[in-house]
Amino acid sequence: MARTWLVTGSSRGFGRALCEAIIASGDNLLATARDPAQLAGLGDGHHPARFATAKLDVTSEADAATAVATAIDAFGELDVLVNNAGYGDVGSVEDTTLDSFRRQIETNLFGTIIMTKAAIPHMRERRRGHIVQFSSVGGRIGAPGRSPYSAAKWGVEGFSEVLAQEMKLIGVRVTVVEPGGFRTDFAGSSTRLEAGRAEYDAVVGNASRMQAASNGKQRGDPRLGARAILDVVASDSPPLRLPLGSDAVGLIERFDKARLAELEQWRAVSLSTDFPPEG
Repeated sequence: MARTWLVTGSSRGFGRALCEAIIASGDNLLATARDPAQLAGLGDGHHPARFATAKLDVTSEADAATAVATAIDAFGELDVLVNNAGYGDVGSVEDTTLDSFRRQIETNLFGTIIMTKAAIPHMRERRRGHIVQFSSVGGRIGAPGRSPYSAAKWGVEGFSEVLAQEMKLIGVRVTVVEPGGFRTDFAGSSTRLEAGRAEYDAVVGNASRMQAASNGKQRGDPRLGARAILDVVASDSPPLRLPLGSDAVGLIERFDKARLAELEQWRAVSLSTDFPPEG
């Protein structure tokens, strides 16, 4: 039975690769973008009754409600929401303006929250559905030079962990996708790179140089990443978190081990703050 998907940020990168995989699978798709003209060519050669597009700014509650309604009107239901839209600039905490912090957090975190809340009532009434949240390896590990992006993605992780516990009660699944480096536009024109001042060069400048040098050479294949997401959605017991790419798996494993070691090192101090046992 065909599923109906709504994918945010469908015009390029991982979102477009995922949309192409959904269309090829025979499922129904509402592809969205702030400028629907950027969706040109998507769906060409495939059954038009299974594909529709909509204008969507994920920071707009009105756009979100309209997009969800459009998917339901076009296909009768909404089975899978993919919150993919997002971006992240590179710069130091000191030199990143508060306006830039707000804009990145508004898109990456509040956009996810707004879209999720728009889809929940329909999924609750049907008591089924799947919400796929795009986080990042930077949502598990603070990414130097990307403080607004990491702040937003860590927020997505916490929001989604709570969401999953609530959605489980109504038959709705939640999966957080955590990609490492993939050959998409994320590291190219989608990102503003600021090497910044010399004091932070070891982390911020290095992050900027590494991103510029790695663009187009990342190990992750968006088509294979899209295929993995389709497989997870089709699974009877999908994971809450899904790192994608060997770099993501390696980094998360290394940093989680370091966190556990630090927890053990400071265990006595942590436990010393309890009231003594009574009696």
